[in-house]
Amino acid sequence: MANFVKPYKNDPFVGHLSTPITTSAATRAILGNLPAYRPGLSSTLRGLEVGMAHGYFLVGPFALLGPLRNSSVGLLAAFMSAAGLIIILSVGLAIYGNATFTAADKAEGIQSKKGWQEFNGGFTIGAFGGAAFAYFLLTFVK
Repeated sequence: MANFVKPYKNDPFVGHLSTPITTSAATRAILGNLPAYRPGLSSTLRGLEVGMAHGYFLVGPFALLGPLRNSSVGLLAAFMSAAGLIIILSVGLAIYGNATFTAADKAEGIQSKKGWQEFNGGFTIGAFGGAAFAYFLLTFVK
């Protein structure tokens, strides 16, 4: 039987295990295309892309599983619930950014206070846009 799990780069002191999944080129390509790691994106665009994806998928669970799912205002209630959750998430992102980063940090991108604020602004706008797009699709496309 083959030994698939071994220390990363054969160094047992790294603290990471090398498996066919964690060290494959496909995994590195997929993770490298995520907005957090993609080179050349501003912090605002990173937040916008992450927000659009999350906002789009937040409406569905409220529409299908919410207490007003069988009423005439079920989709509107789902959109408003998603909007409330987006506000909560945005406040949480702001609190995290204020607690983690200082204005004296020399880092760039989303690893700085200014970059994190731009990311949060992009996330908020993108999440509301994604939720509104999902609401309009569910309302008008049947």
